[in-house]
Amino acid sequence: MKKLFTMLCLTLGLGLSAFSYADEPLKIGFVYVSSTGEAGWTHTHDQARLNLEKVYGDKIKTTFIENVAEGPDAERVITQLAQSGHKLIFTTSFGFMNPTLKVAKRFPDVKFEHATGYKQAKNVGTYFDRIYEARYLTGVVAGYMSKSNVIGYIGAFPIPEVVRGINAFTLGARSVNPDIKVKVVWVNTWFDPAKEREATNSLIDQKADVITFHTDSPAPVQAAEDAGVYAIAYHSDMSQYGPKAQLTAAIHDWNDYYAKVTQAVLDGTWKSEDVWGGIAAGMTKIGPFNAEVPKEVADKVTALKEQMMNGTLHAFTGPIKNQAGEVILPEGEVMADGDLLSMDYYVEGVDGKLK
Repeated sequence: MKKLFTMLCLTLGLGLSAFSYADEPLKIGFVYVSSTGEAGWTHTHDQARLNLEKVYGDKIKTTFIENVAEGPDAERVITQLAQSGHKLIFTTSFGFMNPTLKVAKRFPDVKFEHATGYKQAKNVGTYFDRIYEARYLTGVVAGYMSKSNVIGYIGAFPIPEVVRGINAFTLGARSVNPDIKVKVVWVNTWFDPAKEREATNSLIDQKADVITFHTDSPAPVQAAEDAGVYAIAYHSDMSQYGPKAQLTAAIHDWNDYYAKVTQAVLDGTWKSEDVWGGIAAGMTKIGPFNAEVPKEVADKVTALKEQMMNGTLHAFTGPIKNQAGEVILPEGEVMADGDLLSMDYYVEGVDGKLK
């Protein structure tokens, strides 16, 4: 009888323990390379985090750590999140890739999602949006709006992701204005408002009358506003920083993807994947058009966006030439994803050498 009572207590205890664990909220961690702010790359991820809280309520509990340097500091922060019971961790910068993989090996029961990376593991998935689609469309706007035929582009680091954006933007601009030249300045940082502003002013001095960028802060938009030139924002709508300057924006939207991943972890159906969704998937968008953009231009870009959504237009469709004038993609051919992901050259129309 005593043995039966003991077994009954153990069974009940285990049952209560499992029930209690199931009732605990899913702890989700976010690692950011810059501050959440009111605009930019990190801001878009944090907006998706806040959306998760609205969608899932007390089923989840989120934590974010901002201004995390890429490298050893990132590994330390990711480890702390895993050790403190976070079962889903989003690491949201390219330089977090290897630290994420290192930590994932030590915590096989934790699910990791790394933004912009290309290395996966059993418990590490990767994701990004085809922002080059919005780059192409906003390039069309810039091509129509530039009077000097010079567009300035601020690049963070010369990696395929950034080079792909430069090329897509250039192809879009030159599709409506073959005389366009895109000048690139590299700042070798994701987030440094002072450097970004300095680079903007340098490009304006070189006759650029439209500025765009692949960095995180709204400093280029602010500098363009101060100088009386146009800007194409990146990551998020930055019109509050340049209501006259910003023509439109290339925007990330992580809301639906983060909700989908969270639901999969809650359901126990999550698996490592490499996700690359664009305009058709709702992960990439373009911002509202400034009143300065003529209606016929806005209508043209909207029509092109619809073609991208239904698959009849691809930003990288031949013929495409490199800077040397060599055909790298024959007429009518669409560039394969592998070639897009490894892009290490400039297309015709980009002014400058790739570092």
